[in-house]
Amino acid sequence: MAAPRFDVLGIGNAIVDVIARTDDDFLVAQNMQKGGMALIDEARATAIYEAMGPAVEISGGSAANTIAGVASFGARAAFVGKVKDDGLGRIFRHDISRAGVSFSTAPAKDGPSTARCYIMVTPDGERTMNTYLGAAQNLHPSDIVEADIADAAITYLEGYLWDPKDAKEAFLKAATIAHGAKRMVSLTLSDAFCVDRYRAEFLQLLRDGVVDLLFANEAELKSLYETADFDTAVTALRADAKLAAVTRSEKGCVVVSRDKMQAVSAHAVDRVVDTTGAGDLFAAGFLTAVARGRDHVAAGQLGGLAAAEVIQHLGARPETSLQALAAESGLAV
Repeated sequence: MAAPRFDVLGIGNAIVDVIARTDDDFLVAQNMQKGGMALIDEARATAIYEAMGPAVEISGGSAANTIAGVASFGARAAFVGKVKDDGLGRIFRHDISRAGVSFSTAPAKDGPSTARCYIMVTPDGERTMNTYLGAAQNLHPSDIVEADIADAAITYLEGYLWDPKDAKEAFLKAATIAHGAKRMVSLTLSDAFCVDRYRAEFLQLLRDGVVDLLFANEAELKSLYETADFDTAVTALRADAKLAAVTRSEKGCVVVSRDKMQAVSAHAVDRVVDTTGAGDLFAAGFLTAVARGRDHVAAGQLGGLAAAEVIQHLGARPETSLQALAAESGLAV
């Protein structure tokens, strides 16, 4: 098989993050579930923006953050997602292109505005998200370019794509193309509330072999198997998944396959500022390592390195070269 043009191609919601520091009282007053992600309409988006404090705008979106991280490791990265041809859409396109990511999805000329996610960061670093999907939910199967998917070692998909009908169909089309080209398909569960909405379908994707590599955090995994016990959830996961990486915050991660389970310690950090991109950047490191043929422990270490970098500053994308950081840490890929 010819060497792929891309190490990782991500498909997800193209979103601009609007990030503000706040406190628990604000979350209660706004009826927000701390640590969760709620889908909102444009009217609610406007109301939140008017109520929140000073904010910064940073291009985001779960899979897009991951792919920006992949590029920061020096890997070949591409992204597929829908924006509108408006101010926020142009910001998104500029930012992801500047990060070294190939992004060629045509923008929408009319319809809803570019998606944005209002992220409230409390003093403990926890993030609470309210997302207006806007143009992102208009990602269509026709936006999936077969040649690009077939030429990516790994196609990485976010669980949030399961919300809009057309995006779900785009997800399945991409997975079919990838497997037809004998490439790998990866899924991130996105958040526990997303899992609650689509538990049966996500489990079926695993059991049918549509997903080769699963990413989840501890809460998402417990939600997937409807249990409060982590060990019970991992045992069930081993029966369903070919390969999975489960993050556990300061406990590091567990890499699970059908024949074994390997724990990888977390990287020490001086302070936690914002956990928004922790899972996204962990996936970036892990995917890069897998695409480059590294073993699963090395993949977990590289994921932990990227997660440690991103939680020490505001925003969900790296502020330093992850390639250089990996080299300094003896984890070059």
